Amino acid sequence: MNLTGSLPIKGIFLRFLYLILSDSKHEQLLLQVASLHESPPPPSLIVVDRLESFLRGPAGGCSTGCFSGEQSSAARLSALLCDTAAFLTQVLEQRGSTSSPCRVIASYLSEEDATKDGEDLCGTDPVLDVLDRYFQVRCTLDQDRGYEAAAAAVQEVWHVYLSGRGITDTFLEKDGEEKLNATQEWRLLILPDGVIEFNSV
Repeated sequence: MNLTGSLPIKGIFLRFLYLILSDSKHEQLLLQVASLHESPPPPSLIVVDRLESFLRGPAGGCSTGCFSGEQSSAARLSALLCDTAAFLTQVLEQRGSTSSPCRVIASYLSEEDATKDGEDLCGTDPVLDVLDRYFQVRCTLDQDRGYEAAAAAVQEVWHVYLSGRGITDTFLEKDGEEKLNATQEWRLLILPDGVIEFNSV
């Protein structure tokens, strides 16, 4: 089942499509992404939340083949997402749209992060390596549960790391040497009154 709607935000008209998928999530998502070019008007942003839920079998964990199937599914879905975004960018540019190019945002919770005790039974999640080949920037969130967060008197503290070949800025190292595509680190503070602050580290 699909739900559609629209939201006006400060003069910007936002149209969204919310997908409610059944058990065969992976195949359904592939079909939905493949048909995005038929949407009037074409979207300028594709968001896939909890990508891991479309890749992992119902049993989960290492007993499902320890990622060989997941890696293949991740590659196929990532390639389709990137190819669809590239095609939609061409469509948007032909229409003279000011919202081009079309972007893709996908969230993924690795097995290591999902394990409550912090032990990764399968080692480093190889699906992340597959995703890195297709998506130009990786954003990693790491919650700070230590003394610094408690001492800052804030509700939550998160470390935000941006890395990948899509980071085009050049950074100056402490020794004066320029470094391209270095990892950017930010700190996200959620204050008790709900205010969110970003600070570069």
